[in-house]
Amino acid sequence: MSMNDVLDLDELRRQPTTSVTRAAEFLGVSRATAYTMAREGTLPTVDLGGRRYRVKSAALLRMLEG
Repeated sequence: MSMNDVLDLDELRRQPTTSVTRAAEFLGVSRATAYTMAREGTLPTVDLGGRRYRVKSAALLRMLEG
């Protein structure tokens, strides 16, 4: 994440999904850990087929808000 790329919860509120990489940044975990969470079902995702996932923004917000 670059210095100009700040974590913004409003970003999540505006989009129905976000990338696994971006979700990892919000959660403070590595990209690899986030993909593991997605495969295990701990991170609520939409499976786009193959190895492609998108994280449901509303569910991620609930996780972040505790």
